[in-house]
Amino acid sequence: MSGVPIVKPGSRPILYVAYPLLPVSELSSGGAEQVLVNLERELAHKGWSTTVAACEGSQAWGGVFATGAACAGALDTAQAHEQGHARKILELISIREAIGRNFELIHDHSGSFFEHAPECAAPVLATLHLPRSFYRQDVFAKAPENLFFNCVSASQAADFADVPRMLGPVANGIALERFKLETRKQNYLLWLGRICQEKGTHIALDVAEKAGMPIVIAGKVYPLAYHQQYFEREIIPRLERMGAQARFVESPSFADKVSLLRGARTVLIPSLAEETSSLVAMEAAACGTPVIAFRRGALGEVVSQDETGLLVNDMGQMVQAVARVGRIKPRTCHDYAQQNFSARRMASEYTQLYETVLSGKVQFQAA
Repeated sequence: MSGVPIVKPGSRPILYVAYPLLPVSELSSGGAEQVLVNLERELAHKGWSTTVAACEGSQAWGGVFATGAACAGALDTAQAHEQGHARKILELISIREAIGRNFELIHDHSGSFFEHAPECAAPVLATLHLPRSFYRQDVFAKAPENLFFNCVSASQAADFADVPRMLGPVANGIALERFKLETRKQNYLLWLGRICQEKGTHIALDVAEKAGMPIVIAGKVYPLAYHQQYFEREIIPRLERMGAQARFVESPSFADKVSLLRGARTVLIPSLAEETSSLVAMEAAACGTPVIAFRRGALGEVVSQDETGLLVNDMGQMVQAVARVGRIKPRTCHDYAQQNFSARRMASEYTQLYETVLSGKVQFQAA
């Protein structure tokens, strides 16, 4: 990225581990990747010597250690990528140790590398971005002394309360300065994100059709067979049926994403998963755009009812809420985001966790 800060001698080296399927950049659709981008940028600006281990094509404000090509294909292909990803990262760590340039800390955002903590001398902090049901239960059975966990919301942390070596949650944050307030809204609904069954993209299209409103679907289909099959089975027929009332923007640029967020009347978040956070809801609020979301997981922590959006229980209520969401003021959404969703706040809280872990004076979350 342009504007890469000069790392001063003696700055503290930290390794960020990304999920290996797709490049990590500001164009990433996945929430974990976007959090990593925001966090690494803030820590690099704070003077840490940051390295991001990710697939080819990734970008960072510090260094990038490319572990291989991006993934394409079926789930077993993804699993092979994860294994190769971990193997190359362990080689990097070993080489750095051999030349006396050890990483002080490894911060895992991949959801799986932390299983290799016993092979690492440095402390490993694993941020759990997904619901409890998405992880194999045996991976938490034995946590070595150098492994620590944290969650990204209070509701998620409650589901992991029995996991050993769990630190307190750190709520996600966004680069607020990149999402400007827009008070003049246009006449379309927006769904934004990773296109897959659990994100409810098909529900958003059905809501728009029943509400008689145009909708923009903006996002990326991951190069996994079951994601692509979902798109072909559930999304393409709906787009064709709705004609001019539905527009698909594939892999929008960052500028396009912000423009869509600023102009939308509302953003729909009909997630079928127990969401652990919602960067889309944060970004929408920063732009002055309310959201209508299913009351799932941490969405109730991110969306302030009647202030930044409306929480509903099902598709029927979401259709009805479209007519009411205009009562929420853009300025109110924006001000709430400024007070609650800062990436700098997130980075400061993670820095405190890093210092706590490195000091050895750790207090774990009560079970």
